[in-house]
Amino acid sequence: MAPPILMLRDIHLTFGGTPLLEGAELSVSQGERLCVVGRNGSGKSTLLKIAAGLIEADAGERFVQPGATVRYLAQEPDLSEFATTLAYVEAGLAPGDDPYRAQYLLTQLGLTGAEETARLSGGEARRAALARVLAPAPDILLLDEPTNHLDLPAIEWLEAELKGTRSALVLISHDRRFLERLSQAAIWLDRGVARRLDAGFAQFESWRDDILGREELDRHKLDRKLAMEADWLRYGVTARRKRNMGRLRALESLRKQRREQRRATGAVKLAAAEGEVSGKLVVEAKAVSKGYGDTVVVRDFSCRIQRGDRVGIVGPNGAGKTTLLNLLTGELAPDSGVVRLGANLQWVALDQKRESLDPTWTLTEALTGGRGDTVIVDGKSKHVVSYMKDFLFTPIQARSPVGALSGGERGRLMLARALARPSNLLVLDEPTNDLDLETLDLLQEMLADYSGTVLLVSHDRDFLDRVVTSVIVSEGDGRWTEYAGGYSDMVIQRGRGVEAKEVAMPAARPIRAKAEGEAEGEAVPAPKPRAKRKLSFKEKHALQTLPAKMEGLRAEMAGLQAKLADADLYRRDPAAFEEAVKALDGAGAALAQAEDEWLTLELLREELEDG
Repeated sequence: MAPPILMLRDIHLTFGGTPLLEGAELSVSQGERLCVVGRNGSGKSTLLKIAAGLIEADAGERFVQPGATVRYLAQEPDLSEFATTLAYVEAGLAPGDDPYRAQYLLTQLGLTGAEETARLSGGEARRAALARVLAPAPDILLLDEPTNHLDLPAIEWLEAELKGTRSALVLISHDRRFLERLSQAAIWLDRGVARRLDAGFAQFESWRDDILGREELDRHKLDRKLAMEADWLRYGVTARRKRNMGRLRALESLRKQRREQRRATGAVKLAAAEGEVSGKLVVEAKAVSKGYGDTVVVRDFSCRIQRGDRVGIVGPNGAGKTTLLNLLTGELAPDSGVVRLGANLQWVALDQKRESLDPTWTLTEALTGGRGDTVIVDGKSKHVVSYMKDFLFTPIQARSPVGALSGGERGRLMLARALARPSNLLVLDEPTNDLDLETLDLLQEMLADYSGTVLLVSHDRDFLDRVVTSVIVSEGDGRWTEYAGGYSDMVIQRGRGVEAKEVAMPAARPIRAKAEGEAEGEAVPAPKPRAKRKLSFKEKHALQTLPAKMEGLRAEMAGLQAKLADADLYRRDPAAFEEAVKALDGAGAALAQAEDEWLTLELLREELEDG
């Protein structure tokens, strides 16, 4: 195995109370791809900050190979010192780095470079921060939730970009498919200890469950031994007391061992309080349109949603997913067309920005509405502390302000508020934001058992595949189409995934911010012209070979489609049918990636030739 270029050894850290890290270790070799997984609050982000040199551990050793470059992506990047996104990204380049790459990455991530950093949304700031850490092509990339606030096109582009990088990767993410496609090893951070699995995330959950199962068995054996020793202590012969002091000491040691064991954090208990049964028809939209000014967000859209349907809504940021959701629930009136809601609807909504949470509330007030200490769940009264425990909040947090909660804790609080109310229609706008993998599993199971109807906006492809029965996707220009099945089924039927919205590039590079001490009205010197860039050998080779590769993929897809056209294939050989579907999905994704790469290079070639 290659020697590590970054190593953390025997890391200990305590912020007060229970230790956060107890002997945690991390080793990263050249080109290695690791994912760090664990419950919210287990210390994943802290471990990454220690690896980046931003936090000093109480004890332990950090080693970085001399000359190795490390770039760290924070969950909440700070761009306040820079006037524009391009200035922010260029400031991360080292001497000798390709200056064109800053603008190229911003464009690929849907930014122009002219955006003022003071006016950026959370998603735009995340895209600029990604461009900044990717631009220098460092030896090690430490990425904390890189897919947060990104839409599907940006997530899929980032996947392709990271697959092609030579940098070693350490990833924290709650996006299963993202981790499955990128990771080669997993670090499980649990109760302060880091365990390593030398296999990708696809193998992680079964490995973790085996470990927890063995721990539970060991704990059961320890409990039985304690019971036997305690029985001996109560009923043993007193004459033997003197020569059995060693056995007494062993019993005390066992009791101490049992007290000091840190058990795995309990699971969130998710159950929706279901209301009365709704009518068979839930929502019917006929030729619905909605626009703002000259922009048409929804154009001539029709659909019919019935009781029990689980409908996903997907599209790039800015396509109008939330607008469509509000039209379908009657919260927003259409400019033309008709939306008819079914009878006896009781619906509960979860908004993606958590705007309904007042940061000055305590957790008790947020769950009870400020009325007493009980919550009505499914028609029954329950003490608020007991209900909080179902969502992994501790009793001491009952009087804590909402503003002090982490993103994951706010997500769980929103779920707790929403699921306490009786409903037969759940309207979920980005419910998976900031939730850990175990909570996502339980949310998925709850939705599978829910007898009502679900409208879901999400960028999580795996979650969509596990939950929805149909997908409404943005086709651009305000047009939306419904496809049967999950996200992967939609990609197969449509022949492509969700495309990014086109970005209007600025006519000229923005004027730089005035330097400190520069006189008012003083002329700003023009930037020195850069040497004319040429296509690299790798780019020229890709331009020459990609057309043949794309033709090969199209031929492969045509053969697979012909195979799937056989109506008896599934009945004859279900395994062959599933294998063909997966192969078609993979070939379609590879073709889309190759087409994007070829188009990017062709545009670059034309730009350089014209220049």
